[in-house]
Amino acid sequence: MNTEISVPGLIQKAYDNLKASDVTSALRVLDEALGLDYDNPEVVYGLKCLNWWLERIKRLDDFHDPYDRGGFILSQWKSFYGFLDRIGEGYDACLYAVRRFVFSTALKAFEDVLGDGVNQHDPGLLLQVGCCYKGVGNYVEALKYMEQAARFRREDGETLSELADVNALLEETRVAKVLFREAFFTDPQGVNLRSMESELIIRLADRVKGKGYLGQELLEWIPIYGRLFGVFSVKRELKSIELSRIKQSIFSLENEIRGRPDNLSLLIPRLINRYFWLIDHYENIRENPGLIEETMLKIKLIDPEIYEQYMH
Repeated sequence: MNTEISVPGLIQKAYDNLKASDVTSALRVLDEALGLDYDNPEVVYGLKCLNWWLERIKRLDDFHDPYDRGGFILSQWKSFYGFLDRIGEGYDACLYAVRRFVFSTALKAFEDVLGDGVNQHDPGLLLQVGCCYKGVGNYVEALKYMEQAARFRREDGETLSELADVNALLEETRVAKVLFREAFFTDPQGVNLRSMESELIIRLADRVKGKGYLGQELLEWIPIYGRLFGVFSVKRELKSIELSRIKQSIFSLENEIRGRPDNLSLLIPRLINRYFWLIDHYENIRENPGLIEETMLKIKLIDPEIYEQYMH
């Protein structure tokens, strides 16, 4: 048998089985491929991923409540990221098939909870269902549930960024940019970059990583460079209550930074982000240029490099 033809064919068959939620057949086919080519790195990688999930899926019988079952699967998806980091560079086709299997399984559990619609005012459930639909590639349904969740969670970074991501995947770029900027303003630490799929945010995050920012710092600097790179280019006039809140937040952050706290690396970009929002507001309402200059000088004092990039 020609392994150059048969092994890739078996790998694809395994992925097709996995996307159809037939995990037993997927495992059998990958084992068959391993017998033909014991050192094939994609087969080995696929088996590692599949066996990791099989161990978790075995525990589903412990959960009698479908909500808990679906929640457990999604919690394990987050843990799966750490496993992937440990086993090294992966294969997109494999991860896509695994994602389809995982989110299809979780979706079945959550559909039992949704039932006749009585639970459709639970923002946590709505978001989870939306994430499941996104995970299986049904972005239209994902958008429907995420929009409902966002009505209840207007200042939640995870909800807003997931809604932004789905809009980007549906090529609603302007809406996506607005929502991403809102998410990174209101709750940057709530954004889960590993769950983002759209090129719009993935490319921006990669560019900011290239500047040496990781972890919590990365989340705080993304909106800064998003503004500088022209990604977060959609601006809006602030409502009076929003303007008051931003000014109060700026005042509090300026005082906190003067105290030289341990988390200065997070507070500085957070403050600069608020300065940017204030400048955009002043420009939109054609405010006194002196107020814009004053705000720009504040940026120059805390980060001259960002000031120079903004000015040029």
